[in-house]
Amino acid sequence: MAVSTVRCPICKKEVSRDDPNMPFCSDRCRMIDLGNWASEKYVISTPAAKTEIEDIDEHEGPRQ
Repeated sequence: MAVSTVRCPICKKEVSRDDPNMPFCSDRCRMIDLGNWASEKYVISTPAAKTEIEDIDEHEGPRQ
C-alpha cells in the first residue's frame, strides 16, 4: 500500500501523512506558519456569524 502525501504549505515539499509534523515538513516550517499567523499575514476573510458566536458563548461561557 502506498503512503499518501501532502505538500507542505510553506516550502511545498512532499510530506507523508504519517509524519508527526504533517501538514508541515519540519518544525521550521511549522514555526514560520505560526509566525505568519502571529504577525497577521493570514486573515480569516469572513466574519463569524452571530449564531456561531452564541454557540461558543453557550459552550465556553460569556467572554469577560
